[in-house]
Amino acid sequence: MVANTQFSANNLVTLKKLLIVACAMFGFGFALVPFYKKICEVTGVNNVLKADAVTNSQVDTARFLTVEFDTNLRNDLPWTFTPLEKSVRFHPGELIQVVFEVRNNSNRPVTGQAIPSYGPQLAARYFKKLDCFCFTQQTLAPGEVRRMPVVFVIEKGLPREVNTVTLSYTFFEVEGTAKKAS
Repeated sequence: MVANTQFSANNLVTLKKLLIVACAMFGFGFALVPFYKKICEVTGVNNVLKADAVTNSQVDTARFLTVEFDTNLRNDLPWTFTPLEKSVRFHPGELIQVVFEVRNNSNRPVTGQAIPSYGPQLAARYFKKLDCFCFTQQTLAPGEVRRMPVVFVIEKGLPREVNTVTLSYTFFEVEGTAKKAS
């Protein structure tokens, strides 16, 4: 009888320890999202939804850069998405505006969010967007066509061996917004 009581007491202590560990893990997981957001905010990582600050506005007239534009759609987004110009050539430090056109080919309102990426990746550090449709979600009515500008500067600190930069946008459908829009 004494052995059963001791065995039960050991099980109870082990169960309490497991419960404490499980609660600590849950708390850590719960706190991880705001902690991650704060780290990204402080370091500037994943900062794609707001305008960049331009630190140097001098134009380097001794050099030319070319930016090529790439557009993609994900999740069976029923849109057509294209740049009006396939590429632009300019001097580093120049303020550039390009326009993209998007068309909703469906018979329902659709909301999308564009995410930019850069090639080569190191160009992202020097690519400063001052105005971009990627800063907000875009809701298009059935059949709607919209022209959306992007205003940017590539700072002259971009390494000299980089002469061509690719700016790629991928539009994703924002789930759950069709019901809200109806």
